[in-house]
Amino acid sequence: MTIAPNDHSPAARAAASAVADMPVLLPTREGLLERLAADLPASGEQPTTLLVIGLLRRDDGWPTPTSTLAQVTQLFARSVRGDDWLGACGAAEFAIVVAGATTAAEVAGARLITAITALGVPGLSAAAGYTTLRPGLPASEVFRRATLSLTAARRVGAGTVIRYREPV
Repeated sequence: MTIAPNDHSPAARAAASAVADMPVLLPTREGLLERLAADLPASGEQPTTLLVIGLLRRDDGWPTPTSTLAQVTQLFARSVRGDDWLGACGAAEFAIVVAGATTAAEVAGARLITAITALGVPGLSAAAGYTTLRPGLPASEVFRRATLSLTAARRVGAGTVIRYREPV
């Protein structure tokens, strides 16, 4: 029988700590609002979309374990493109500022939600909401629209991606 080595060296502890702290290292909601404010003026020339992905747990446990958040953070960090921006905007919510057409955010949202389920964490799934940045909108309004869409997607259920639409 082989026994797994227990490496308690300072380097091993630092590496384990860095992985555990990965979700904490993401920019927060304040960083997201700053990024949106910087991107909004040019959004008329360069299409940009805010995608917000929220984790869903069947067990309704609170809080989401740090190990699960670290897995999801690693997944997102590996999956976003070089010109996209990743941050955390809630306890179990992630924001991605997607450069390009709105369809890119919809495709990315669906792909990432599928990848979250594929992580194999029992009871873990996700939903997403997104909205297009428009010149003249405050960053807080863009964030409100994306989270409103996320709330609607969560109500529909896991695997749902909903785009914000102006009321008629």
